[in-house]
Amino acid sequence: MKKADLLLTNGVFLTMDEEYHVFSPGAMAVREGRIAAIGPQTEVEAGYQAGERVDCGGRVVIPGLVNAHTHAAMTLLRGIADDLRLDVWLLGYMFPVERQFATPDFVRLGTRLACAEMIRSGVTCFADMYYFEEDVAAATAEAGMRALCAQTVLKFPSPDAPSFEDALAASREFIQRWKDHPLVMPAVGPHSPYLCTADMLRQSAELAAEFDVPLHTHLSETALEVENSRREHGMPVIPYVKKQNLFDAKVLAAHCVHIDEGEMRTLLHYNVGVAHNPSSNMKLASGFAPVVKMLETGLAVGIGTDGPASNNDLDMFEETRLAAFIAKGQSGMPTALPARMALTMATRLGAKALYMGDRIGSLEPGKSADVAVVDLSTLHNSPSFSRSTDALYSQLVYTAHASDVTDVMVAGRWLMRGRVLQTLDEAELVRQAREVAKRIDTFLIERETSVFSKLVAIGGATEGESFEVQVKVRLADRESVVQAMAAEPFAVVRVRRYREYDTYFVFDD
Repeated sequence: MKKADLLLTNGVFLTMDEEYHVFSPGAMAVREGRIAAIGPQTEVEAGYQAGERVDCGGRVVIPGLVNAHTHAAMTLLRGIADDLRLDVWLLGYMFPVERQFATPDFVRLGTRLACAEMIRSGVTCFADMYYFEEDVAAATAEAGMRALCAQTVLKFPSPDAPSFEDALAASREFIQRWKDHPLVMPAVGPHSPYLCTADMLRQSAELAAEFDVPLHTHLSETALEVENSRREHGMPVIPYVKKQNLFDAKVLAAHCVHIDEGEMRTLLHYNVGVAHNPSSNMKLASGFAPVVKMLETGLAVGIGTDGPASNNDLDMFEETRLAAFIAKGQSGMPTALPARMALTMATRLGAKALYMGDRIGSLEPGKSADVAVVDLSTLHNSPSFSRSTDALYSQLVYTAHASDVTDVMVAGRWLMRGRVLQTLDEAELVRQAREVAKRIDTFLIERETSVFSKLVAIGGATEGESFEVQVKVRLADRESVVQAMAAEPFAVVRVRRYREYDTYFVFDD
């Protein structure tokens, strides 16, 4: 008889493998954080002896859910600005608040808060893009979760990098320090084609390819983004980034709302993973991604919550249900994106999109023991039917809530037992988050009382930066201006090869 560290028994095991095997009653043997065996309970028990046995009490055991795109630390920003257009939301609220508050401590707290919320909803792995991504990685590893962590790259100063060069250097150092971590996969995160120049996209792809790590970015999120790309570059977003050799890297593309079939085939050719974010896309009125067509094309499409400031939660049960509903409503076909496929997107396809399909996403021997246990005996789940396995998928997608998750494990380590978090102090996280919210409230109230402060905040200027202000006025004395222009010229301190980010304000005279 073989040895195992843990034996999970008396459960309904939905493997989510290619054949969609279901074992009821089933059992799973775990050894050194990996699945040693899974199958009918009698067979597994006959072959394995474990130091610890856990009776699942007839609950459903599924692969841990994969949140394919989020900005975890933005839990601390949820609800500060809603019902706004994407550009107004980003430039008018998110970026100014982040410039003021985004620090390593802020990011660690926000990430821990996000991890607690995700663990409670059965999520074991997520893809993240934010500032101070090394702190995101550290907080995630401490919580015991798995993540793809992409260091943000922008064409204007950010909270953790005064320039693009600094952001790229920070990305390189982050990758070098974390590339062999068992839980964290470092990545490069050029935010988007509209917030990065062509040169930045190329250099980001080169860096990702150099270390064979993923590149995470936002592509074709809004119709305006695509229209602007056509106007500025003479082509839509996908052909444009292809021209910049972005797909030389292993790309995880968030959104892809406004793409056609030709662009889908391009993404498939380059094995691009796609993160579908239904709640965020609806909340920001970005549109409805052609998910069914992407799946038919063969793309690996996962499901993401996006950041908590544009969703505003990290509930993957809700997100998976919404993905299925939108596909049906958009197509006019109730058979579009059935429950089993929706759950596949939230597990196996999500893992594949994150370039982790060989490790997670399904319950198979050799893969990591990343699991969630779900109680389907609750009031809102009753009654349940078992005439076919399809009923199980339907119940998980259309009926179950995040609150039905009772236990969560990553790499054989329990992160939640009996609905009690094992690695995080939930009450303390809530207390600290409320303190941060008070400070952000004060900042926003003060900023909105001063027009100049609001302009500086939106423009991104800080005391430590040099910036240009252009003012056009009628001149009563032209000669004084001519004399000033004839004075000693300013010294050129630095020349950059890429176009700067400019913000223009136009006022009535």
